[in-house]
Amino acid sequence: MSNVFDSDSPTNLAEYSVSELSGSIKRTVETAFDQVRVRGEISGYRGPHSSGHAYFSLKDDRARIDAVIWKGTFSRLKFRPEEGMEVIATGKVTTFPGSSKYQIVIETLEPAGAGALMALIEERKRRLGAEGLFDAARKKRLPFMPKVIGVVTSPTGAVIRDILHRISDRFPVHVLVWPVKVQGEGSGEEVANAIRGFNALEPGGAIARPDVLIVARGGGSLEDLWSFNDEIVVRAAAESRIPLISAVGHETDWTLIDYAADVRAPTPTGAAEMAVPVKAELEAQAAALAARLQGCMNRQMDQRRQSVRALMRALPSLDQLLALPRRRFDEAAAGLGRGLELNTINKRRGFERVASHLRPDVLSNRIAERRQLLNERMARAERTVERLLDRSKSRIDRAEAILASLPTRLKTQTDRGRERLGNLTRHADTAIRHQLTRARAELSAQDRVLQSLSYKNVLKRGYAVIRDEDDRPVSQAAALSAGIGIAIEFADGRVGAMTTEGGTPPVGAKKRSAKPADPTKQGSLF
Repeated sequence: MSNVFDSDSPTNLAEYSVSELSGSIKRTVETAFDQVRVRGEISGYRGPHSSGHAYFSLKDDRARIDAVIWKGTFSRLKFRPEEGMEVIATGKVTTFPGSSKYQIVIETLEPAGAGALMALIEERKRRLGAEGLFDAARKKRLPFMPKVIGVVTSPTGAVIRDILHRISDRFPVHVLVWPVKVQGEGSGEEVANAIRGFNALEPGGAIARPDVLIVARGGGSLEDLWSFNDEIVVRAAAESRIPLISAVGHETDWTLIDYAADVRAPTPTGAAEMAVPVKAELEAQAAALAARLQGCMNRQMDQRRQSVRALMRALPSLDQLLALPRRRFDEAAAGLGRGLELNTINKRRGFERVASHLRPDVLSNRIAERRQLLNERMARAERTVERLLDRSKSRIDRAEAILASLPTRLKTQTDRGRERLGNLTRHADTAIRHQLTRARAELSAQDRVLQSLSYKNVLKRGYAVIRDEDDRPVSQAAALSAGIGIAIEFADGRVGAMTTEGGTPPVGAKKRSAKPADPTKQGSLF
């Protein structure tokens, strides 16, 4: 403050600079209002600034005051301020000399009674419900027997111990715990990130993906449970593809996550009971079902056994069933021998019928016919050649007569004609020779076939032909009687023999000398 008085000044008031006056006002206001509680409605709230501080206003129906929450204080708040929320702010009033404004620096912030918070919850519930986040159609059924359970809660509280203990008692399974803060600044984001993190796990990955999620917290006041009313937590719960159980607070405590979850549990212990069945009860139920199944099987087997016995009494005996097939079998066996004999006779007749067409005399007749045909063709060819020669000689004689009277030019043409005639004569001779050669080859082939079918070849393999006194071949022993002279023809000649009884040669029988066969003659086949 300046102590200098201006002699020209009409008054004796002290003179202040702007900075001095602003500083004096600041000290006066901070001294008079160093700790105040102000009730009002939040206005102009846009969230924390990039610096971490929050700037907004508190108003009522007649006045308005600027407010600020420094970064360190903002992180310690139990719930975040929201636009339109009626709150009670505790802090000190100060001024900002740069713009001649005053503001309240808030140190603590609390809602203006439970009614205000409930109204805020109801408004948020209505808005999120209108988006369909609480619809029953979105809710998923819990798996009956999960293999992995994910738990989102504080790792140090009694809640996680109660859940693990209850799951261990009922049905021990693998439990994954995602540690989060369950109250205070940033707790809502951590809970939402934990729910989304469990859903982001891939099935069959390094970390097992849970089959069901439990979001749990112990009891507390409305402010303590406020994080589970955050919009980000509600949306994360509604978007979860894994079935989610909400277990926040006690049975009488309701939060917005309870509406978005698939199932709401009254307590964290109740959530553990909902997540897994009782193993002992399942075992007892399985044992009871197994006993009932065994009893049903035994009764069914008894009924089937009685039914089979009744059917057996109605069936005929084995002898009755096999009587007719046995008779048919005996009749078939009796006629089998006769059938084989008839079949053999029929086959033999067919063979003889075919063999009759392959007799040597038939082949000899065919060869004789072919030879006669060949001789006739050769005779016709010779006559044809003779006629051609006669015609050629006649033509030559006529040509010579004409040549004698024609000039030299005509003689030259006659020489050409004579040369052509000579060529034709030579071609005719060549064709006749080729035809004769083919005929001789065909005759030789027919002769080879005749030799291959001759019975002489059979005799060379050790067989013999028996002939009677009339030189006729004998094919059966019944056609001969004892004391008849026979001839046995071998491949190299014939020998004589005398028939006896029983096939035994007579004692002292005279030996006949067979006349040696002429190897150049074929002889008769019969």
